[in-house]
Amino acid sequence: MNDKLEPGLYIVATPIGNLSDLSPRAAAILAKADVIAVEDSRVTAKLLHHIGARRPMAPYHDHNADKVRPGLIERMRGEAVALVSDAGTPLISDPGYKLVRDARAAGVRIVTIPGPSAVVAALTLAGLPTDRFAFFGFLPAKAGARAAAIAEAASFKGTLAFYESGPRLAASLAALRDGLGERAAAVAREISKRFEETVTGTLSTLAARYAGAAPKGEIVIVVAPPGAAQAPGEGEVEAALVEAMARLSPSRAAAEVAAKLGLPRRAVYEKAQRLK
Repeated sequence: MNDKLEPGLYIVATPIGNLSDLSPRAAAILAKADVIAVEDSRVTAKLLHHIGARRPMAPYHDHNADKVRPGLIERMRGEAVALVSDAGTPLISDPGYKLVRDARAAGVRIVTIPGPSAVVAALTLAGLPTDRFAFFGFLPAKAGARAAAIAEAASFKGTLAFYESGPRLAASLAALRDGLGERAAAVAREISKRFEETVTGTLSTLAARYAGAAPKGEIVIVVAPPGAAQAPGEGEVEAALVEAMARLSPSRAAAEVAAKLGLPRRAVYEKAQRLK
């Protein structure tokens, strides 16, 4: 049996958190590739160590992509070149699409090995409509450009998804509220990692929650379509808990309110404990 991969470009999705999420096929491709094009060799080295493999790596990122792309394309004619990002599916919010474009123009064989994607994972956690959605990447850092980007997103009649960092989260949530109105939303953080957390509420309540303390980790903001049912506000949740706790234990009250309002039971129980 010949274990050598055919020459070409292999687009390999890697875990967004838990390394065990790497598929067996992805692990096999990475272990056999002649070279792996990486964002950060330190990150990919940890993944290779996890699967017990050692492979040559070549940096491929925003700062060197134009310079190194021709050489990688040439290597693909006779070698198997795997493309990975630091986490998730390559080409999603990174420069990989140009490598695919040029490889196809050169007649190179292209194979994708699908797997984790933070934006898709966040959509599954948010509890918002997923029949129609759009991904807008990172919002601009400057207020004016950010407002313009949000105004553009506002015309889309489906669920919206954005990447964000902890220090900018509260400002982005407030800007989304100002530009989109008071919509239901979710903040998914550290997906598939030990401290995974998804917090739901209105854009106002979420902006207020994170205003005092920026969370750590990688973050996806998911925003409901215009006209979708609004998430209950903090006041509504607290009022429902107070009424339920007059009749039930905190645990049972939290279960009742979570089911009634469509909220995560754990988050409601934590709120019940604070009220108690």
